[in-house]
Amino acid sequence: MYDSGVTKMSLVAVPFYQKRHKHFDQSYRNIQTRYLLDEYSAKKKRASAQSSLQRSVTRKSSSQRESSRAALGESTLGETTLGETSLGDTTLGRTTCPLCAKRMSSALEEEAQERKRRYQSMVAAYGEAKRERYLSELAQLEEDVHVARTHARDQLDRLALQHAGRHGLHHAVDDRLAWERHSFEERISRAPEILVRLRSHTVWERMSVKLCFTVQGFPTPVVQWYKDGSLICQAGEPGKYRIDSKYGVHTLEINRADFDDTATYSAVATNVHGQVSTNAAVVVRRFRGDEEPFHSVGLPIGLPLSSVIPYTHFDVQFIEKFGVTFRREGETLTLKCTLLVTPDLKRVQPRAEWYRDGPNTMGNTTKDPMPFLSVRCEVGTDNWIQCNDAPVKICKYPVTGLFEGRSYIFRVRAVNSAGISRPSRVSEAVAALDPVDLRRLQAVHLEGEKDIVVYQEELEGEVQIPGPPTNVHASETSRTYVVLSWDPPEPRGKEPLMYFIEKSMVGSGSWQRVNAQTAVRSPRYAVFDLAEGKPYVFRVLSANKHGLSDPSEITAPIQAQDTIVVPSAPGRVLASRNTRTSVVVQWDRPKHEEDLLGYYVDCSVAGSNVWEPCNHKPIGYNRFVVHGLTTGEQYIFRVKAVNAVGTSENSQESDVIKVQAALTVPSHPYGITLLNCDGHSMILGWKVPKFSGGSPILGYYVDKREAHHKNWHEVNSSPLKERILTVEGLTEGSLYEFKIAAANMAGIGQPSDPSELFKCEAWTMPEPGPAYDLTFCEVRDTSLVLLWKPPVYSGSSPVSGYFVDYKEEDSGEWLTVHETATPHRYLKVCDLHQGKTYVFRVRAVNASGVGRPSDTSEPVLVEARPGTKEVSAGVDEEGNVYLSFDCPEVTDASHFTWCKSYEDIADDDRFKVETAGDHSKLYFKNLDKEDLGTYSVSVSDTDGVSSSFVLDEEELERLKALSNEIKNPTIPLKSELAYEIFDKGQVRFWLQAEHLSPDSSYRFIINDREVADSETHRIKCDKSTGIIEMVMDRFTIDNEGTYTVQIQDGKAKSQSSLVLIGDAFKAVLKEAEFQRKEFLRKQGPHFAEYLHWDVTEECEVRLVCKVANTKKETVFKWLKDDVLYETEKMPDLEKGLSKKDHGEYKATLKDDRGQDVSTLEIAGKVYEDMILAMSRVCGASASPLKILCTPEGIRLQCFMKYFTEEMKVNWYHKDAKITSSEHMRIGGSEQMAWLQICEPTEKDKGKYTFEILDGKKNHQRSLDLSGQAFDEAFAEFQQLKWCSQPSCFPVADRGKVIGGLPDVTLNLTCTVFGNPDPEVVWFKNDKDIELSDHFSVKVEQAKYVSMTIKGVTSEDSGKYSIHVKNKYGGEKIDVTVSVYKHGEEIPDVVLPQQAKPKLLPAAAPSPAH
Repeated sequence: MYDSGVTKMSLVAVPFYQKRHKHFDQSYRNIQTRYLLDEYSAKKKRASAQSSLQRSVTRKSSSQRESSRAALGESTLGETTLGETSLGDTTLGRTTCPLCAKRMSSALEEEAQERKRRYQSMVAAYGEAKRERYLSELAQLEEDVHVARTHARDQLDRLALQHAGRHGLHHAVDDRLAWERHSFEERISRAPEILVRLRSHTVWERMSVKLCFTVQGFPTPVVQWYKDGSLICQAGEPGKYRIDSKYGVHTLEINRADFDDTATYSAVATNVHGQVSTNAAVVVRRFRGDEEPFHSVGLPIGLPLSSVIPYTHFDVQFIEKFGVTFRREGETLTLKCTLLVTPDLKRVQPRAEWYRDGPNTMGNTTKDPMPFLSVRCEVGTDNWIQCNDAPVKICKYPVTGLFEGRSYIFRVRAVNSAGISRPSRVSEAVAALDPVDLRRLQAVHLEGEKDIVVYQEELEGEVQIPGPPTNVHASETSRTYVVLSWDPPEPRGKEPLMYFIEKSMVGSGSWQRVNAQTAVRSPRYAVFDLAEGKPYVFRVLSANKHGLSDPSEITAPIQAQDTIVVPSAPGRVLASRNTRTSVVVQWDRPKHEEDLLGYYVDCSVAGSNVWEPCNHKPIGYNRFVVHGLTTGEQYIFRVKAVNAVGTSENSQESDVIKVQAALTVPSHPYGITLLNCDGHSMILGWKVPKFSGGSPILGYYVDKREAHHKNWHEVNSSPLKERILTVEGLTEGSLYEFKIAAANMAGIGQPSDPSELFKCEAWTMPEPGPAYDLTFCEVRDTSLVLLWKPPVYSGSSPVSGYFVDYKEEDSGEWLTVHETATPHRYLKVCDLHQGKTYVFRVRAVNASGVGRPSDTSEPVLVEARPGTKEVSAGVDEEGNVYLSFDCPEVTDASHFTWCKSYEDIADDDRFKVETAGDHSKLYFKNLDKEDLGTYSVSVSDTDGVSSSFVLDEEELERLKALSNEIKNPTIPLKSELAYEIFDKGQVRFWLQAEHLSPDSSYRFIINDREVADSETHRIKCDKSTGIIEMVMDRFTIDNEGTYTVQIQDGKAKSQSSLVLIGDAFKAVLKEAEFQRKEFLRKQGPHFAEYLHWDVTEECEVRLVCKVANTKKETVFKWLKDDVLYETEKMPDLEKGLSKKDHGEYKATLKDDRGQDVSTLEIAGKVYEDMILAMSRVCGASASPLKILCTPEGIRLQCFMKYFTEEMKVNWYHKDAKITSSEHMRIGGSEQMAWLQICEPTEKDKGKYTFEILDGKKNHQRSLDLSGQAFDEAFAEFQQLKWCSQPSCFPVADRGKVIGGLPDVTLNLTCTVFGNPDPEVVWFKNDKDIELSDHFSVKVEQAKYVSMTIKGVTSEDSGKYSIHVKNKYGGEKIDVTVSVYKHGEEIPDVVLPQQAKPKLLPAAAPSPAH
């Protein structure tokens, strides 16, 4: 069913691979061409009408202008016309009024604009005519091509008819259909063709580049990308390349290109019809300084980082896909696919979802139907189009608007209140073709055996107008549409046929054309837009190019309504056992099953009320096998029916059923073995059947027959419980064979295959007979355990051991596991190859040698079963130790067998076994060292489910400790008993338990005596935190002893003790007393920080203390050597004081609340530490060594913030320590250390180093006094040696008093000299003297300097200094002047000695000096 819609199709809109379809015939071309020509004619008519209108408007405006000019001419010659003259119509002489001039200019502008618009319209009309002409020529060209193809097809038809005449009608029909199929495929097929080729690019580094090209072809070409001839693999460099394809445009994007990406890139497109390629060069340039690869604009503001994480697009490519896989029921199936996800983000990974039978393929689980949206896509494109505007609530919908001959695929999406679901799996491709076309084929029998195939209308003769359609009826009725079907008309005619449908509401009397705009070519059409609840009648008309037929017969009244209802619920549901993992579910069909699509089956674990679907597609029959169930679990089932409208109510739930195999008779025993023979009887053994039938085996029946006899004779009439039997009454020397059948409650199973022929002769060999009943357990990936039973015939001596041999199933050489025989009847074989199949045999050994081997075991695959469980050890709530094992595969016939050392446990005094369902436990009644060993468990009637557990000494101790902890529980403690001393000297004893219940109790015990809560022992417990504490306000010497806390909480107990005796007690007592005194001290003014010292960055030593709890009345005092130290002002008691001095210092605080004292003695170690601290500051601030030349020699100087001779300093010459001598003198001043090299020689050249030690680090400064530095210094020394350096010599007799009281004048005189002349400065008490009438200075003969003090008073007493300095250095002379008042006693005057000058550094020494 389709709607061609040819009147709306543009020629250029048809894709190339559809242009050659069968449906694109002559009639389509004619209709389309006529449509284009009609459209062009209509446009041409509109254009001509518009141009004629414009010409008429132009003529009218011209006539108006001429008339206006004539009027103006008549009103000239100096005459003035009055009366009906309006404004602007009056002219005086040849003068035009301004208003008329303005109107004329505007008219001219409008005329110019009109001419411009007319020109643009003509240009547009010419372009449109050109386009229409191009389309017309293109349509004519395609029509010519189609005519040529039609002629070729007619020739092929004639050849086909000739061929059909030779081979008969059957072959003709086949050939015709094969030709049609081949022709259709040939018309849509096309080799790849590149429309847009790749283009070369040149980019900067770290930029992305995208290569694009366009290719077309059918089937769709496969594109591969190459880099310099090598295939590009996205998985090789994730995130580097991104390959995309959409609508025939293929792109390769290279992210953050680097220099290595410079290459030639090629794209190769291939399909079955050919291959094409294109290539382009990519050049990646590196950025250099003079180039600007990126241009960016900096924002003037800073933007905050977004707190919202943007969505990331992940590019997912399936590199490895999985195909169809087959497995047997119960086996494990693994489906694997490999994805390449770009970008690869560690923290953000896309989620992979798996679907069974495609997404959203499960039926609706609600009663009400869910709305659906259908979407279609044309084969060969990626363009999905929605078919229905509004969601439909039934599971079918007629799709219209398709093009005949094209193939489409469909998908459906469900809709609910939360939104639209993901699309369903894509349908198979469907071709929009009329299915009745083949019915029109008719075979015509010719003379002889010749038949031809023709269309029925070719036999109708010359028919132009077709007949009316017949049998018009409603083939499908819905609430939103009605699907009409009819039979084609007879006669039909040879021309292409189309149909028109008309409808009429009953009683209206008028007919309405349904498909007025769309011609229908198929005898089936869906009519929409019908009024709900109103009956309609329909009729159909056929038409071809010759005209319309008469209308068909009118249908009976048809009403748009849903004819399908929701089915009723299915009947009774029965579930029966099937296998260990499946159940057979059967149910009765519903009473109303019209248009039923199938059934859905749900299952739920009994008691959970959680239902899960068992099938994702409806099943069409009322029996379903539910697989994948858990063995031993109990389930219930329910069923619901589904049709196109919706699903039914759920059926009644089935009875509860346990998942296990159905009860059947057991399989046959196997492995019949002869164990002994005495000449008259034989002892036989055999193995249990591999499948018990779901019920315990009740016994075995044995039959025998002699060789070459046909009849079997039963050996036992009642079933045997054991698997070993002595067959009596045999004839010696005869050959016998046996067969055995097993029986359970379901009956007797099939007998085994006859055994091999056993000869009845006595065994007399000294070696033992064969072992038998070889079984396997604990089969893992590389190991297994082999068990066997001892030989019945032991030989001449008892059996002493066994050898175990093994080999691969198809190998011919047996290998022995151990070189020595094992005394046990079990052996764990290790180091096997996983996935290999092995067979085993056992040979018994006695004193006479090795006996005959046992029968070869059945092959065993060395591989652990999926979901293998192991034995676990534990302790229950009562403290009982047990071994536990779970077996989900257990059946009603299964039995748990526990063994120690692979021997059945039969000691009821030491063990107890409890089994419930699929769970079994082995309890130890009194666990001790006798229970050490290997314990194993096996489960019968399973596929060899077994496991073992080794109980060694370490595990034994762990289990016993855990059991003892449960039987004798203890209260776990977070913290043991400990003590804590408070600020007031109180002592707190405390501990913390993990958890305490409200019913718990406790007590404190000191020296074996319980103490209660009192004023001296304050005891409390916080059970929410588990803290128990006792606080003692006064801790004295009487409290020495042992402290214990005992706790009981139900059955659990705990105890913790703390011993405070001897030194431990004394330490606690001392700390308590100290804290008590500290508390009392801090009640008044006190020192928060006691007196201490530090050294500032300026190398000053400060004494600092910090006080607290002071007030205005608090008195602070400094004492030095117990002598009050007076200060000029009160210190800041909150910030502390500092004093630079030596000796013992005390600081005291005192007020009415108390006093506190802090003492610091600066002597010994404290003084040395101060010197080292000062050395540290001075060493860090020391300047580089400088050279100063003097008349005595060369002096090396190092300036620093402070220097004293008590600092630990060293001088080195060529890494050799220098001691002070006449040649090299070491000294210094307050801010300098120096080394004087007297009378330097060549030996004094070399590296000099000055070192200051601060106790932690050595500060060094070095100078290389050699080469040019030494030569220049030595030359200057020689010069100064002859030119005296500046000096000053005080003259004692020149310092005298001039005049008498009260006018006393003092004159201080000094002789100075130097070259160049030195600068002289006078100081008093180290401060510059300002010259005035009181102080005057005089220089005579350039070397005598004197200072006169007029009017001497007592204030002039002090130290006077004279400084002389030039560029080579200087000296300083100090003189003390004492002035006494009249009448005061003057001390004895000692004759003054010449003051010793102090050497000063040069004012600005150059680097060379």
